[in-house]
Amino acid sequence: MEQLTVGGVITFLETIAPKALQESYDNCGLLTGDPSWTVTGILTTLDCTEGVIDEAMASNCNLIVSHHPIIFKGLKKLTGQNYVERTVIKAIKNNVAIYAIHTNLDSIFEGVNHRIADKLKLVNRSILVPKLGCENLKVGSGMIGELTESIEPMDFLLRLKKSMNTDCIRYTTLRTTQIKKVAICGGSGSFLLNEAIRAGADIFISADFKYHEFFDADNNIIIADIGHYESEQFTKELLKEVLTKKFPTFAINFSKTPTNPISYL
Repeated sequence: MEQLTVGGVITFLETIAPKALQESYDNCGLLTGDPSWTVTGILTTLDCTEGVIDEAMASNCNLIVSHHPIIFKGLKKLTGQNYVERTVIKAIKNNVAIYAIHTNLDSIFEGVNHRIADKLKLVNRSILVPKLGCENLKVGSGMIGELTESIEPMDFLLRLKKSMNTDCIRYTTLRTTQIKKVAICGGSGSFLLNEAIRAGADIFISADFKYHEFFDADNNIIIADIGHYESEQFTKELLKEVLTKKFPTFAINFSKTPTNPISYL
């Protein structure tokens, strides 16, 4: 049987989403483990927690490919005082490699936002804000596309709620009679609001808008905040599909461990 190493998986992932595309604040890459390790199985997840490490071990997966990096800020000690330290300690103790593919996966055309566009069945897709200094117009922040047919705003929100499997949508005034052009950004996307307005979008779907930022819609666009986890939850499916296509003989699972820290009543 073909042997696959952690380094081999990393090399493949970084041909799709190069680390050079990550934002300056990010911490993509191999966070625990050794590139020379032979892979026994791969588990894809949005977040890496102690529960995800347990699931990986139970599934005989010694490589976790996570969207969000469990180590985001510098660690000055490992004493198990918080969930980050405990997760890292458990991974190291049990020889589980953790690889994070975050803002670099956000930036590519067929990345996180493309999967949201798939769920919403958008056509005529393009990057909302191409990356500065990059000749490839299919690299950048956010995505914009169109519905095949216009739809009334409330009907669209109900469809959005179902398609994105979210329990809560926070939205602004339904200032238009029809939704046709849709801008999206998985995760925290309020920084793209003005770009979505300039692009002529009827609605901007993202997450983590603060109270006063909703005023910035200023009756020029509808903001629909569907939640951070909810906007990116299908990323683990995307990663599993990409890896399975490349490595069809290896066990690749997406995590079933709940990692959304927010509940709704």
